[in-house]
Amino acid sequence: MIARIWRGITSRDLADEYLAHLQEQAVPRLEGAKGLLHSYILQREQGDKSEFQVITLWDSHESMQAWVGGDPERAVYLDEEDRFLLDMEPLVRLYDTHEIIP
Repeated sequence: MIARIWRGITSRDLADEYLAHLQEQAVPRLEGAKGLLHSYILQREQGDKSEFQVITLWDSHESMQAWVGGDPERAVYLDEEDRFLLDMEPLVRLYDTHEIIP
């Protein structure tokens, strides 16, 4: 199983609006993706900023790469994200995952 982790930071006053944007835009893009096992949106407040991480779990590198449509480490951005994000990181992090509790 492969974990694909993207990170973005927005201002705290835009956090609720950005979370809604992720739920309305990212979730439909992920629905039905072949090989997608789970997806999560994580959020934490840090002073006047709000950090988001989107974690997707895939059955294989091939499935993830097919969804991304190219370099699997390339970040995939949604429409209007530049309106919310303070920085547009070009890469995501990929990890092989190992289950420890069934």
